Amino acid sequence: MNSLTSIPINKLHPFKDHPYKVVDNAEMNNLTESIQENGILTPLLVRPLEGTTDEYEVISGHRRLYAAQKAGMTEVPAFIYPIGRDDAAILLVDSNLHREHILPSEKAFAYKLKFEAMKHQGRTSGQVGPKLTVDDISENDSGRQVKRYIRLTNLIPELLDLMDEGRIAFSVGVELSYLDQESQECLVALIDRDDRTPSYSQAVRMHKEYVNDTDGIGLPWYRIAEIMSEDKPNQREQIRLRRDDLNKYFPSSYTDDQIKRDILKGLDLLKRQRSRDAR
Repeated sequence: MNSLTSIPINKLHPFKDHPYKVVDNAEMNNLTESIQENGILTPLLVRPLEGTTDEYEVISGHRRLYAAQKAGMTEVPAFIYPIGRDDAAILLVDSNLHREHILPSEKAFAYKLKFEAMKHQGRTSGQVGPKLTVDDISENDSGRQVKRYIRLTNLIPELLDLMDEGRIAFSVGVELSYLDQESQECLVALIDRDDRTPSYSQAVRMHKEYVNDTDGIGLPWYRIAEIMSEDKPNQREQIRLRRDDLNKYFPSSYTDDQIKRDILKGLDLLKRQRSRDAR
């Protein structure tokens, strides 16, 4: 039976390999201020940690726990769920997927964590296949989309970061996930050197050349460089803004579309002001 209690922070441990990032940014500062003023309104979900008598693993509430530590709290309210790791992994994923802002890398590793837990329970086949349905893994994404997200876990951290920053599209990341680590590292070096990311068509070509290799050399670095050196429309004209740089100007609840809308409105006002000043 689940019970609500206060648990010392030093008795709480992050869920091993949990996929959600805890970032010390503007949103975290807002959460910390809220906790300082109002306390933790939504208790954490935890489970007893195996091999201990009074320590617990966090299922849901990693960000709240971090904010509570920043706020100087020594204990936090929590519901204790006496469940095993696989059930806890599924609950962890499901309790966080409703969040408004979920990075592609977070969703990718979340789906993988849930799939592995369900596989241990015998609820899926041994590979990502037909048994992955909306009901099994996600309420919003199809089995095919879940499979594409899980593929992203084959990307090296640098490419995952570029995806989370919005510099590489989801579809591009899926294609690049078929490359081996050496090819991905070569690609990252070229991206850093030339400040240009691959288009979808370039990523598809890299994927096809890599899997169709008959010489056993994979995708040579010079082929990656040749493909990346080809001009593509608007490659250098694009202006990208990191969400972390924009958060201080907008409410934390704003979606990307709302931020884009307000930026365009602001630029329109600036254009009108300049027109008036030029008269």
